[in-house]
Amino acid sequence: MNKLKYLFKDQKAQISAEMIILIAAIIAIVLVVVTQLQKTTTKANKTVDDKADDVFKQIEKID
Repeated sequence: MNKLKYLFKDQKAQISAEMIILIAAIIAIVLVVVTQLQKTTTKANKTVDDKADDVFKQIEKID
């Protein structure tokens, strides 16, 4: 009976270790995705600012 209890505890520990590894992998993937989204947003923001500046320069030329 004690061996059976030991087996169940060992399996629970194995499942817990696998869950920790899985959660760590998911967190790493989320961090990579968030970082890439931030880079993309920064590039898009710069592009919009540049285009807005170009538009205002063109408007100033009209006057």
